[in-house]
Amino acid sequence: MALSAGDVPTMYTVLVNSLSADEAARRPAEAALAQCETRPGFCSCLLEIISARGLACREDVRLLATVYFKNSINRYWRHRRDSYGISNEEKDHLRKNLLLTIREENSQIALQLAVLISKIARLDYPKEWPDIFSVLAQQLQSADVLASHRVFMVLFRTLKELSTKRLAVDQKNYAEITSHLFEYTWNLWKSDVQTILQNLSMLLQRNDLESILEQSNDLILICDRWLLCLKIVRQLIFSGYASDSRTAQEVWQVREVCPTILTAIKSLLPYYGSFKDKHAKLWDFSKRACTKLMKVLVTLQGRHPYSFVHQTVLPATVDFCLSVITNPEQAGTSFEEFLIQSMVLVKSVLECKEYRPSPTGRVINDNTQHLSLEQRKKNFAAVASDMLKVVLPGDRVVLLCNILIRSIWWPPYFICIAAVQAIVRIIGQQCSVFLKNYFIYTAKDLEEWSENPESFHHEQNLVQWTEKKRPCAEALFIVIFEKYRELLAPVVVSVLREAMAVSPPQETDITAGMLLKDAAYTAAGHVYYELSNYLSFNEWFHGSLSIEISNRHPNTRIIRRKIALLLGQWISEIKGDTRKLVYHALVGLLQDNDIAVRLAACSSLCYLFQESSFSELDLFECLPTCWTMSFKLIEDVQEFDSKVQVLNFISVLLEHVGDKVIPFASQLTQFFQKLWDESAGESLLQIQLLTALRTFVSSLGYQSPLSYHMLIPVLQSGINVESPDALNLLEDSVLLWEATLSNAPSIVPQLLDLFPYLVGILNKSFDHLEVTIKIIEDYTIFSGPEFLKSHGASLASVLDTVVGNVNDKGLLTALPIIDLLIQLFPLEAPPLISSALQKLIFISLSQDDGQNPSRTSVRASSGAILARLLVMNTNFSAQLLSEPALSASIQQAGISVNNNLLLSLVDMWIDKVDDANTIQQKEYAMALSVILTLQVPQVIDKLDDILSVCTTVIIGSREVKTEDDTSGDITSSSWLGNDNSGYSSTSSKELRKRQVKELDPIKQASLENMLRENLKACATLHGDAAFNAAISRIHPAAFAQLQQALNTA
Repeated sequence: MALSAGDVPTMYTVLVNSLSADEAARRPAEAALAQCETRPGFCSCLLEIISARGLACREDVRLLATVYFKNSINRYWRHRRDSYGISNEEKDHLRKNLLLTIREENSQIALQLAVLISKIARLDYPKEWPDIFSVLAQQLQSADVLASHRVFMVLFRTLKELSTKRLAVDQKNYAEITSHLFEYTWNLWKSDVQTILQNLSMLLQRNDLESILEQSNDLILICDRWLLCLKIVRQLIFSGYASDSRTAQEVWQVREVCPTILTAIKSLLPYYGSFKDKHAKLWDFSKRACTKLMKVLVTLQGRHPYSFVHQTVLPATVDFCLSVITNPEQAGTSFEEFLIQSMVLVKSVLECKEYRPSPTGRVINDNTQHLSLEQRKKNFAAVASDMLKVVLPGDRVVLLCNILIRSIWWPPYFICIAAVQAIVRIIGQQCSVFLKNYFIYTAKDLEEWSENPESFHHEQNLVQWTEKKRPCAEALFIVIFEKYRELLAPVVVSVLREAMAVSPPQETDITAGMLLKDAAYTAAGHVYYELSNYLSFNEWFHGSLSIEISNRHPNTRIIRRKIALLLGQWISEIKGDTRKLVYHALVGLLQDNDIAVRLAACSSLCYLFQESSFSELDLFECLPTCWTMSFKLIEDVQEFDSKVQVLNFISVLLEHVGDKVIPFASQLTQFFQKLWDESAGESLLQIQLLTALRTFVSSLGYQSPLSYHMLIPVLQSGINVESPDALNLLEDSVLLWEATLSNAPSIVPQLLDLFPYLVGILNKSFDHLEVTIKIIEDYTIFSGPEFLKSHGASLASVLDTVVGNVNDKGLLTALPIIDLLIQLFPLEAPPLISSALQKLIFISLSQDDGQNPSRTSVRASSGAILARLLVMNTNFSAQLLSEPALSASIQQAGISVNNNLLLSLVDMWIDKVDDANTIQQKEYAMALSVILTLQVPQVIDKLDDILSVCTTVIIGSREVKTEDDTSGDITSSSWLGNDNSGYSSTSSKELRKRQVKELDPIKQASLENMLRENLKACATLHGDAAFNAAISRIHPAAFAQLQQALNTA
């Protein structure tokens, strides 16, 4: 039943109750809303409530109505099979009236309205809502600042939503929108910026600033509207045109917009400092405005790099940003966000691949219209390169490099005037002394380090480079160095040597020299690959680094941490005997009193031990200390990132020590047990633990039972699908389970008792099918008879579930297990898995899909399993094929079987032999040979085809006798030499599998002898006359081949 206008009061009451703190009132109201949202007219009632402004309507209720309205659009605006959706008539009503309600004073409601209008526009524009932009444009003609602000809010959200539509027709529509909206929006933006600057200048002169702004809120609204216009301008230029990096066609708006934006930045920057202590809102606006304006320049340069190559754009913008970076105080800005964006822009320009000059040079042609795409790109790149040479000459590059490394801050409480003067002399006349730093730590940094070393370490190493000033400066330095390496490599080495001279290794006070040395080491670490040509690492290590590492004064933790990181970066340059000294130095730093230093050493040791030329002997010498320090470190740290880092280090150690871990097995087991217990409820950490445990078990190999008292409870917790953490831990727990079985010398009862959990896993989903199949085969191979006895019913249930429900890829994963079961337990297994075998008969007799090779492989593999069954348990095969229910089901499925399932299988084996691999072909041939001995009269009529298959297989097997056919063996498709589980298999596991393969009765049997004996039995069974008549129908050449095959056996 539809809702109408008369239901609005009731709906309002329900919304009020849904906000009640009283659960007795809230729950029925929420249930009523859930029922109403599917009824026609629900959104219309909500719109009436949203539009009802005044004292009679609560703001929170109106806001809730917009949220329900927005959610209804997501669920019901499009017609779906499971719901009728919103009628077209109601949609027309809603679209029309929504645009009349956007002048909303409540900013939260206004934002929700803008979002829901944008969602409707994404679905309905332009077909059902072609006039949305014209209606919004009409509303912009009003002088009402609030109304125009709300219109631009809707426009921005709508344009942003439409920009996500990527079809060609949608992009064409967006280009048309851009052509209509850009000019008006851009002109309003330019007008507003003048208004804002005039008002800011006026307000700066007034002492009653607060009272003026309280009387009129228009300036704040104009500022917000101006920012919205800026976003719209950016969105139109970004999404309204294809990137010129593909088209090499200039986007004229870039040339129009960027210089004006740059001028606005220069005009607004001074107000950041002016309003800092006068008015928080205006100060925040000036800060946000400058940052967003610079972000727009970054975005446009990235989207349209060639259009950015204009004399009024690229040189002026880069020059300004470089001025900000090299002298932020003089540029009028000292806030971090703006400095970061300035560095981002310079970095983006310097590493822009479109600006790399072509080795063939510029194309000279007066008629640019006839230049090819590549020629136009070459010309743009050449112009950009020339511009950058002008704006970034060699001396400015050197200056920038110096500033990034050596920009200095010196806390007055530990720097004397003489030290200041010394550092100034080092930097020289080209680098002034700056109050703000890039590479060099500030007092705030050092204070944060002292208060929380862990957080400090991770913030320095894991933070995104665009989020903090120092990482951004380091990223810019690397790009500059890459571009000007020949010029800058001697400069960096010079700074490094000067810094080491000013700050001797035994220095203990935190001086400007020590901070500069830390910064120089940072630079040297980032560009190690080039400095190795100018600097001998061995001399550097022995002459300075090793001495500094041994200086354990608390203040020198700054240098020790940086050296710890540096050693990991210079790993490729550590040669000869120095490598062992570096190992011991880093292991020594694991024992440092500062956690940040220890974590840095832990990180570099991981790199060293994973490096191809690392020495296992040196590792074994350090191993006891590494274990002890790792255990202690993980006890001392508190943060998740720290624990993961230490666990990764332990995993790296385990991967490289192999069975050398056995003497430490008890310590490691206790460590893992304690950490698992302490990490209860922390799934992310437990995932890392499970990965480390998998490596631990693989390293223990035969000795893995030493860890079972810890390991099995962990497994029980992780593989239980009813566990609260199953969603997060199941995948890694299943992998650990398989690793445990693979490395077990035998399957102990505790491991055998875990199998029922596998039933629950596969009943829930097949996401882990490949690993669970490996688990089944491990149980089958290592604990066969006992496994079938204890869990035969569960195994049958699992296979029945899998074969009936997975796709062809899943079947190809699972079928080798069925084949293996029949191979190892030909009498015991088939009755248990009869249901799965019946499904294989269905698959074998179904039709091929010529376009689907995997279906052909599935049929061939299924037929091979049934052939093996016939050879190894003929009686059960006969019983299985004679079940009336099976024949009836096959006939109901429309599969033609000529009233005899066995003969249909014979036809299938004959027909599919060319699709089978080597071992499958032998199974087919042996099954056909067995058929000759059965009392099936029709077989004599197929003797020619049966003998043709057998002859082909015999001769073919002799031709490939010396070849290894493991890759074609169905029993090896999932587990012989194809281990992708992420850890190394033990030799015992592989040995046992090879034994199983070699002892396969099918492989050991002689097809020639079997065929010879069965032909005699066939003649006896069917009579010599019938047999000889059938033989006489064989082509003489084929008969000669048969004789050759049998006589040379």
